[in-house]
Amino acid sequence: MLKNASRIKLLLLDVDGVLTDGKVLIHSDGSESKQFDIRDGTGLVWAQRVGLGVGILSARTSAATTHRAAQLGIPLVRQGDASKLQGYDEIRRQQGLGDSDIAYLGDDLLDLPLVERVGFSACPADAVREVRARVDYVCRARGGQGAAREVVEVILKAQGRWTALVAGYMPRSRSARRSKNPPSDR
Repeated sequence: MLKNASRIKLLLLDVDGVLTDGKVLIHSDGSESKQFDIRDGTGLVWAQRVGLGVGILSARTSAATTHRAAQLGIPLVRQGDASKLQGYDEIRRQQGLGDSDIAYLGDDLLDLPLVERVGFSACPADAVREVRARVDYVCRARGGQGAAREVVEVILKAQGRWTALVAGYMPRSRSARRSKNPPSDR
């Protein structure tokens, strides 16, 4: 599994049930809203910062998805494809990638064709049984509750990029703090 994750250049994600908990709120004016997890978003931003491509592939079209993708700087957004496999093939060709270069995070039966094709597949803990049985990695986190962040961490750790990313948030190492502030004898 980690060998496959180490080769990934592009992470594609479903939205409903993956980046959200699968619930869609329909308001009286016909508009809709969704709830996204901030840690998932942070993980997707980090992935892009270290050079991992990120894209969204959703069968539903939603203004909330478009807006969230823009907030996260995700340029590759494909919505409204009845056949995710067709959308996937177009993305793969446009990006010049092979199946083994792509990871996919999905949760439902519509995602099975991609789960079977990509180099690394994953699903949230609450994905349907048929998907959980076929993916390379089942997250501990549920959809909309950190699953995307977890997959980003798995991929970046497999690629040896996670430690440097974490180190970038540390003002200085613990050993450097210790040497500047030796323990007191008091």
